[in-house]
Amino acid sequence: MIQRKSLNKTLLAAFIASGFVINSNAMAEPQGLYSADELSDADVFSKSNPDKKIGEVEDILLDDAMHVRALVVETGGLLDMSGKEYVIDAGKFTLETRNGDNLEELEYIVHVDMTKEEIEQQPEYTNDWWVQTKGAVLEAWESTKKGAASAWESTKRATSNTLDNVGDTLDNTGDEIEQTTDQAKDKMDVDQ
Repeated sequence: MIQRKSLNKTLLAAFIASGFVINSNAMAEPQGLYSADELSDADVFSKSNPDKKIGEVEDILLDDAMHVRALVVETGGLLDMSGKEYVIDAGKFTLETRNGDNLEELEYIVHVDMTKEEIEQQPEYTNDWWVQTKGAVLEAWESTKKGAASAWESTKRATSNTLDNVGDTLDNTGDEIEQTTDQAKDKMDVDQ
């Protein structure tokens, strides 16, 4: 029970940070606060057939920054048995809020921006998918870190070189001005 409350608080913070897309028919303004508990098991509808339920939310996937990256939607099951679960990336669904001012009656409906057939073409949520995706995300993160570090080093070197060049140019210009001033003084001394 304590772990579930902790998970719900974490998910709630993630929803706030990631900013779910709210369906404009349901609400003109984002709510600013969403319930992970209420989102779990929310009914899912296709935008192409908004009156026919095609599944329900089974899981919410977060990244290291605790941003919502995907929902896991179960389709085709009878009494929560034999259905398949598909990963629907953030940006491919919207969240409609009903009774948003009453926690006891709060309800979410998820609208997926694809048909049921298109959903079934999404990655199936399996252990193999989990392991492969987790590895790919970690590899991408490491690559990004290395790229960022390399870019930082390149930027530091380029900035340092530029500043050195500007300093050399200023020194040379100062030397030229000093020579010109000395020559002008010498000429003035000779003319007097």
